[in-house]
Amino acid sequence: MRFDSYHPTINLIYFAAAIAFTIWFNHTVYTMVAYAAAFAYSVKLNGKKGLVFNICLIPLVLLYAGFYAYYNHFGVTPLRQNFIGNSITAEALVYGLMLGFTIAAVIMWMSCVFAVFSSDKVVYLFGKVSPKLSLFLSIILRSVPRIKERACKINTAQRGIGRGTGDGNLPARIMNVIRLVSMVVTWTLENFVESAKSMKCRGYSLKGRTAFSIYRFDNRDRSVVLTIFVCLTFVAMAVLLDQTFIYYDPEIIINRITFVSVIFYVAYTAFLLLPMGLQIAGEMKFKRLRESAV
Repeated sequence: MRFDSYHPTINLIYFAAAIAFTIWFNHTVYTMVAYAAAFAYSVKLNGKKGLVFNICLIPLVLLYAGFYAYYNHFGVTPLRQNFIGNSITAEALVYGLMLGFTIAAVIMWMSCVFAVFSSDKVVYLFGKVSPKLSLFLSIILRSVPRIKERACKINTAQRGIGRGTGDGNLPARIMNVIRLVSMVVTWTLENFVESAKSMKCRGYSLKGRTAFSIYRFDNRDRSVVLTIFVCLTFVAMAVLLDQTFIYYDPEIIINRITFVSVIFYVAYTAFLLLPMGLQIAGEMKFKRLRESAV
């Protein structure tokens, strides 16, 4: 069973907590667990495109770590000196790596959010609180794949007359790209105006207007919520016991890893891998039922 088939509130709670923890915790184990879980789930949702995108983030993480260590000078373990004589320390390099992996993990989590949240879920979650905000978010989420699709169609049409992004020499290709971007921007603005007028004609801004939804909170959703909050309880205990943070300045200071720490690691991993586990379990169940029916 795919995670996007569950109640939108569950999707919101999970992704809000996962992204918040990824940004908040600077412990090496928690950061790498968040990165690995985001990597695996984004590949599960987006396939080969997600895999290629995630792999392309790795060199950027390494470049950011090198840049951070080069221009930030703290720590007591010098590795070498830069061209002006400042020390490049191991503490700055490790902290730069953790920041880079954190940023990459957040980007991959956001790719999962775009794959799971549809426009009707946004309208359901924010329609009663702020109808204008829900309309704006639903239009944005819907426009991202449509803009990409429109750009591919325009490029295909332009290729037919020799003006594709890969046609001609370098100056010609640059002009073709500029022309393509101009067409896409123009179409996007016109689409936003048409969508706004369409929603206004349907009475979207009227007071007391309600939105239709097909979502209901059933026992399956309750079991998932219970599992999420059990995992979050262990994560909260880890925060209270100062198990989720490391000091990098002036030296790397970490709390002693005990059996309880391992329990916290397992709970955090189980929480982050919950959507992918539910999807894999649902696919296996569906495959088993289909084989038994045959």
